[in-house]
Amino acid sequence: MGMFQKLEIGDTVTPEIDWEMTPDLSFGTFESWGGREHVRSNVSAIDRVYYFFVDNWEDEAKLCLMERGVKHAKVVAEIKAPLEMLESCVKKHGTSSLFEKSYAINDEIKEWLIANVLQSDDTSAVIPVYEEHEVEDMGPSLPLLAETDFKGERVSLSKEHSFINDDEISDFMKKWNFYDGDRNTEGSFENSFVDPGDGRVVVDQRTGIMWQRAGLDITAVRSMKRKIEQLNKDGFAGFHDWRMPSMEEAMSLMDKEVNSKDIHLNLCFSKEQPFIFVNAQRKPGGYWYVDYKHGRAFWSSGTIPGGFGRLCRSV
Repeated sequence: MGMFQKLEIGDTVTPEIDWEMTPDLSFGTFESWGGREHVRSNVSAIDRVYYFFVDNWEDEAKLCLMERGVKHAKVVAEIKAPLEMLESCVKKHGTSSLFEKSYAINDEIKEWLIANVLQSDDTSAVIPVYEEHEVEDMGPSLPLLAETDFKGERVSLSKEHSFINDDEISDFMKKWNFYDGDRNTEGSFENSFVDPGDGRVVVDQRTGIMWQRAGLDITAVRSMKRKIEQLNKDGFAGFHDWRMPSMEEAMSLMDKEVNSKDIHLNLCFSKEQPFIFVNAQRKPGGYWYVDYKHGRAFWSSGTIPGGFGRLCRSV
């Protein structure tokens, strides 16, 4: 193997770069269908794989180096690369769903990396990414449930699994006055959040729903269901009946305004679950999601890359 198979990052040198790995393939390799038995035969369950990908989540595309393993994903470096080259790569990939913003590199980027980074003595283009342990702002203290006597109007939202067609979704938003940046920009659903006292959950007294303040990390839909089963087995917050929210329930959390964490949610909720699975499917195919980052509902495949979870239960 040539030296261009490895990369120096700060004081460390990576193992070999996997030029065949892509964001989609890495998910199928390390996350989907649970398991170590499905990890590629040349990758052990404790190994780390390193690959380059184009991150197009922000205003400008970035070239990044990913460290990947079983249930492990971490961007370890950003590479200063010509923006025009990255944008050309993204363009050649074509359109994607809203949350599919990580792209495999093409041959042009690979050749540039080998010539300008991996075979070069100048490491200034490699910017290490260090994890910052930020304490998230969860907003001002909520009223305590035990000290609150709710006098407002209560609503009953469906918690059942549903099939929603594209031509039904706009009427659905308007029926409940949910805000949706594409379909109902004047919508504004009123909540009445209170704190049961443990810091991990909140209750909306208007809907009678208890919510996780945070939630579950990104995964595929089948893996998400297994995670929910395990969470109920463990009795999260003392309860064993947590579930994916319905479309109605998930949209009831959508704030019209973006908060200081740049997300359409009350500050009492974590920003780390920007779009979540809901218990709704699309006809003729696909799964519905609620995206609090961009303030809308959308649909896509339920396999790769998947979605986050914010679970709820009826009080």
